[in-house]
Amino acid sequence: MILKKGVLKNENFHFIGTGTKEAPIVLMAEEAGAVKLTGQSTLKIDGQWLIVDGLFFTQGYSLKGNDVISFSKKSTNCRLTNTTINNFNPPSDDIEYKWVSLYGANNRLDHCNISGKNHQGATVVVWLSETPNYHSIDHNYFGGRPPLGRNGGETIRIGTSDWSFYPSHTLVENNVFEKCDGEIEIISVKSLFNTLRQNLFYESDGMLTLRHGNNNTVSDNFFIGNGKKNTGGVRIIGEHHKVRNNYLQGLRGTGLMAAVSVMNTTENPKLNEYWQVKNAMIDSNIIVDCAEAFVIGAGKDAVRKVPPDSIFISNNYVKNAGSTVIELEKIQTLFAKSNLTWQSRKALNGFIKSSTQLLKKDASGIWQLPGKKLQPFWLMEKIGPVWDVEAKKSMSRIQIK
Repeated sequence: MILKKGVLKNENFHFIGTGTKEAPIVLMAEEAGAVKLTGQSTLKIDGQWLIVDGLFFTQGYSLKGNDVISFSKKSTNCRLTNTTINNFNPPSDDIEYKWVSLYGANNRLDHCNISGKNHQGATVVVWLSETPNYHSIDHNYFGGRPPLGRNGGETIRIGTSDWSFYPSHTLVENNVFEKCDGEIEIISVKSLFNTLRQNLFYESDGMLTLRHGNNNTVSDNFFIGNGKKNTGGVRIIGEHHKVRNNYLQGLRGTGLMAAVSVMNTTENPKLNEYWQVKNAMIDSNIIVDCAEAFVIGAGKDAVRKVPPDSIFISNNYVKNAGSTVIELEKIQTLFAKSNLTWQSRKALNGFIKSSTQLLKKDASGIWQLPGKKLQPFWLMEKIGPVWDVEAKKSMSRIQIK
């Protein structure tokens, strides 16, 4: 099905069909980016093996509670690609709706530009059910979400508190988050068994937060703050998380917003509260020029008084940190070994001052360890829609200072 180029105002598409892997059903623009959906236009993807390609949502807004684009609960193996949603905002920032809602299973959101959301509600939400969803969110450009000033400003949320002990198995990879300042949680993970890898968080006021749920993996991501205030890395809450092989540079967040923040939590927590950190593995990360590298017991107060248990910190390299490790809680089950520091303040046992500077800065601005070449994926992969000139301009301005 081909949509002729032009402006479509107040169109509510309900794309229904049953395709196959070999012969998916495609709804596409005659010319990518030249079909503009304005006013109160929406799209619902509702079927099997459906593909939507090349649309442009702009100069409009949805009504309260109406998602701009949604994958239905019955949708499986569907895909939204090569599409832009830009500044699709209501008159008031307290009107809540999502820009993309992912229900169903095995659906994919890729190579899109999703930029400029300034109102209440997460930009993209993965909704859970009794069975894992196995969605993929990849190769998207997320740009320019201004501070909301309250909760509800996440760029991606995977799950909800009520479903936080259900597995999602969502994969988030090869995305760029630029100046996503909506709130402290750029990505908020509230479910089990998700993988977040090879993403770039660039000059974003906030962090990747493992807010609820267990057994999530955060690996091979780049957090580049360039000295911007409140830029953070990874915040850990819950059990059996792995944070490894990440690169964090120029982050100025402290406490809850440190490069790696391991939280104190709540006694007998409710589903929407803070669950104790247990068996966290923090391994082989490179932390360069950050205000605080590790904070143990972050958020400690009269309510959040349960310390982490069994934290493993190993093989990390910390260069020029304002503080290497801040222990707000002295926990007996903190195992630190084979960590190296350079020009950083003295840390606990298991952190050794290197006798030489091992890191060398390459042409991209990344400090490399010998024998471990980090590849900036955004310089090699296609990110965002192929037709979106503004997204390409934004990508071209990314540099590590």
